[in-house]
Amino acid sequence: MKRFWTAVDVGPDRVVALDGRPVRTPGRAPLSVPTDRLAQAIAAEWRAVVDEIDPRAMPLTGLANAAIDRVAPDPAAFAAGLARYAETDLLCYRADGPQALVARQAGAWDPPLAWARARYDVHFETVAGIVHRPQPAATVDRLTAAVVALDPFRLVALSPLVTITGSLVLALAVAERAVTPAAAWAAAELDEDWQAERWGTDPLAEAARADRRAALDAAAAFMAALG
Repeated sequence: MKRFWTAVDVGPDRVVALDGRPVRTPGRAPLSVPTDRLAQAIAAEWRAVVDEIDPRAMPLTGLANAAIDRVAPDPAAFAAGLARYAETDLLCYRADGPQALVARQAGAWDPPLAWARARYDVHFETVAGIVHRPQPAATVDRLTAAVVALDPFRLVALSPLVTITGSLVLALAVAERAVTPAAAWAAAELDEDWQAERWGTDPLAEAARADRRAALDAAAAFMAALG
């Protein structure tokens, strides 16, 4: 679709409008968001369109569409899918060698786990290797409760943070501004960085990695704009 509008504004109920007409989601609902800051950020994406609409250049709009059309009809089911990551959090599965990697993981992963222990009064089981180790039921229940309590817009922002990092702890820490998006990315990519330092990088893999980083940063910006 080519650009057909001249002016982009934010109307009542924080609905983004093109030449006075409300933008609608793919499900035909008005694109209404919870905060002025988010509405203005989405409006900026529409103002930045030069010729043709490129959804990849409008990630905040895409997340808002998903919150309204996909998450809001059944937020509990969506939250349950994210909460399952409490059982298999990346930060709980450590290398058993070499020692330099073990130390690097501890340096990057222990602080967010310590934050989650204090924030949610939970305990984590960590293990060397990839064999699954169940987390305490109380830990799973409390992290699940933290996710279920979020509204559809925060849930849709949390989703890329969880799936890209593989860590519910990192995602919640970013959501609560206990960890910066850059620090969360560095922690999640630690093993990949370790391998790249030793074996080099692949252009296709690096392109995919750049896409993941952009998606993570967009989700973090969306979350921050919710206040």
